[in-house]
Amino acid sequence: MKFQHEVISDSHHEHLLILISIETMASNLLKIHPSDNVIVALRDIPTGDIAEWNGESYLLPYGVSSKHKFVTEDIETGGAIIMYGVLVGRAKQPIKRGEPITTFNLKHDSQDYSTANRKPYSYTQPDVSRWQGRTFNGYHREDGRVGTYNYWLVLPLVFCENRNVLIMKDAFERELGYAQTDMYRGQVAEFLKAYQSGDMSRMQNLGSFTEPTKEQQVKSRPFPNVDGIKFLTHEGGCGGTRTDANTLCALFAAYAVHPNVAGITVLSLGCQNSELKTLEDEIKKRDPNFNKPFYAFEHQKGTEYSLVSGAIKSTFLGLTEMNKQFREPAPLSKLSVGLKCGGSDGFSGISANPVLGHLSDIVVGLGGQTLLAEFPELNGVEQELLNRCVTEEKAAKFEKLMRDYAGKAEAVGSAFAFNPSPGNIKDGLITDAIKSAGAAKKGGNAYITDVLNYTERATEAGLALVCTPGNDVEATTGQTAAGANIILFTTGLGTPTGNPICPVAKVATNTILANRMPDVIDFDCGPVVDGTQSLEENADHLLEYVIKVASGELTKAQQLGQDDFIPWKRGVSL
Repeated sequence: MKFQHEVISDSHHEHLLILISIETMASNLLKIHPSDNVIVALRDIPTGDIAEWNGESYLLPYGVSSKHKFVTEDIETGGAIIMYGVLVGRAKQPIKRGEPITTFNLKHDSQDYSTANRKPYSYTQPDVSRWQGRTFNGYHREDGRVGTYNYWLVLPLVFCENRNVLIMKDAFERELGYAQTDMYRGQVAEFLKAYQSGDMSRMQNLGSFTEPTKEQQVKSRPFPNVDGIKFLTHEGGCGGTRTDANTLCALFAAYAVHPNVAGITVLSLGCQNSELKTLEDEIKKRDPNFNKPFYAFEHQKGTEYSLVSGAIKSTFLGLTEMNKQFREPAPLSKLSVGLKCGGSDGFSGISANPVLGHLSDIVVGLGGQTLLAEFPELNGVEQELLNRCVTEEKAAKFEKLMRDYAGKAEAVGSAFAFNPSPGNIKDGLITDAIKSAGAAKKGGNAYITDVLNYTERATEAGLALVCTPGNDVEATTGQTAAGANIILFTTGLGTPTGNPICPVAKVATNTILANRMPDVIDFDCGPVVDGTQSLEENADHLLEYVIKVASGELTKAQQLGQDDFIPWKRGVSL
């Protein structure tokens, strides 16, 4: 197996474009970058095998599991491990040629970075001619943006109102056809019937229940142009810092102006730190001409019944007007694609993430937006990203956000190096720098046109960096706040993560996962690893799927009602 590489270099800069050809992916091995001193095993390789790569033979004294790596040369203690062409760790002890890297012999290390060390950068934009003129059917908003879905949003300014939000959720979803299937309730009813009959053996012997088909789960809806009413809950708004309360209001404001939201109902207790006026001010900051229906209710002005009944009446009337909105064709330049990974494995950086990167370059070439988040998972590739920023100002902002974030983590005894989870490590992501170098591939090769702090709205076309944690839901919550109208979420281990107002499509790094979790996975990048599709071909298929989702085809997370929402309190979260 080999990669086909195009290396562009001159006296000012050098960067690498990695192209995966079909014939290279049928082998058991992969060396990603010419300067790497590790090789990736694409299949399990047993102890004692001799691995062949580009005319070199490597005797493997230990078995190397699929997705893990072995070194191509003897490494002394303190010696550098290079992968993706960058420093990803240092040896804690001597590592012999052919031995795998593990948590026992390798520790995290990464290249330092500085805006002062920026080098000129250029890249070749992919041919986007086949996509020009293509459209998706979305909801056109007065601010010029286009929603991929049409949602009404109900939110509490403080955790005290969570219960009332959930009461509204139950009432609206059951009556208007948005509730999830009752299949699990039916299962409990069967067990209860057996228990009440005294037939304990029947309880033990109840077989597997039949999973309902998609058709069985669909319920009639009186408002066909209302894709849903979304009810947020959270644990903030009071009792924490004023900074957290203000950030929460900023987050809610970002959701209120989001193109997938047509109207908002707000429940307030009345005395909390997250004040209604702060929310209104934050909305005006983001959209001075904001004119969506906006209904606010304060609990301390009366009874719970009057609060909830008033909110239900106004919301229902709002839905009747919202239902008059229709999908209309919109150019692909109106896409704002969040680029996310979670439950990553050793294939993430060589299949799904580069596929997203190529798709990102296409969307950027068409005048759209893409949003790369998860700052703890950009650890070790900062200098390349600084080089790609279109201005010194953008680069300096990125450096400051990264250093501030890393500094806060280190101050409480944590560090970006602690980011990889046990599942990541088990599947080959031994250090955060290895994980980050692969994660950054989601951002492709385009210039970085903007750098956004948490809750800031993306207003520039092109690729933007969005400051969020790596935590799956905190990151997707933040990308949606930046304006993503669809999120592509790569995973090698599997995760059901979704978002209340932004569709989250799960992209598998390998076909085994796609087959094992078909109710969660939307798209399979396994053909890239198997050698049956090139990276570009797979990316083209994925963009076709994105157009379908943007036009109303539900993702698996939407079908499951996976409405995950976690505000980042700006404390240390990796």
